[in-house]
Amino acid sequence: MSLIEQAAKRLEELRRAGAELPGEASSGERGRGETSPTPEAFVRAMNARAAQSTQASAGQGHAEERNRQRDERDTRAPTRSVEIDFSRLGARGFITPELPRSQIADEFRVIKRPVLRNALDGAGPSARSRNLIMVTSALPQEGKTFTAINLALSIATEVDKTVLLIDGDVAHPMFTELLGVPREPGLLDLLTRDDLDVADALVRTNVEKLTLLSAGSTQRFSTELLASEQMASLLRALAARYPDRIIVFDSPPLLPTTEARVLASHMVRSSWSSRPMPPHSMRSARHSRLSKAAISS
Repeated sequence: MSLIEQAAKRLEELRRAGAELPGEASSGERGRGETSPTPEAFVRAMNARAAQSTQASAGQGHAEERNRQRDERDTRAPTRSVEIDFSRLGARGFITPELPRSQIADEFRVIKRPVLRNALDGAGPSARSRNLIMVTSALPQEGKTFTAINLALSIATEVDKTVLLIDGDVAHPMFTELLGVPREPGLLDLLTRDDLDVADALVRTNVEKLTLLSAGSTQRFSTELLASEQMASLLRALAARYPDRIIVFDSPPLLPTTEARVLASHMVRSSWSSRPMPPHSMRSARHSRLSKAAISS
């Protein structure tokens, strides 16, 4: 049976079933003199539909390919590096590789153990984001940046863990002064620039397992950027990219700004303060999905 004969047979079956056929007029139109489609017209219409379907599938394939290529770019190694001046940090009381058994190093060994347990041993739907750790305080000048940097340096000494330390205090960033990392490009630039890959914003250090991400260029609507879907998507990508990575945020203080509460909305339940929070801070923390845990200095 030829292709035309097959089409004619199929055409008759569809017409008997009452199906609307391509190029066929309605019964009212046929009554006004319109003709039914020929088998050849039916074949042409079916071929046109198949071509449209193929084009749609090709378009979807191109979009998937673009996403795959961007993912590959984002998993590249950081393109920049910085040498942390540990003699300068040591003079200010920070952990240094030269003194692995100092009192401050031992104190942060105690602190990091439950943090790591909570970050990597979780189960359930939220377990994939447990490696996001936010360090905050009630007010400025309470030592949150000191705590965040020391916690990251301590975790970087683990045999099977790596650390990404992010300066999330976008209004008053301190990493440039303390660690010598350029302020931009950084976190806010990743949220505002489509041409910037994650690898271009990350900064390697002279600590093998420690990578830095600075606050980025000044933005008028930093709170809205931190609350955006771009931020949520970036955090999901950073949290899921490397299974052995712990991500530590140096957050703004809780009471003077809204950024800390916005950042906390992206976390699971990990929040740390360098001092016990006063009651009104704890109320804000609970409303922001922060936990009640606090590190006493």
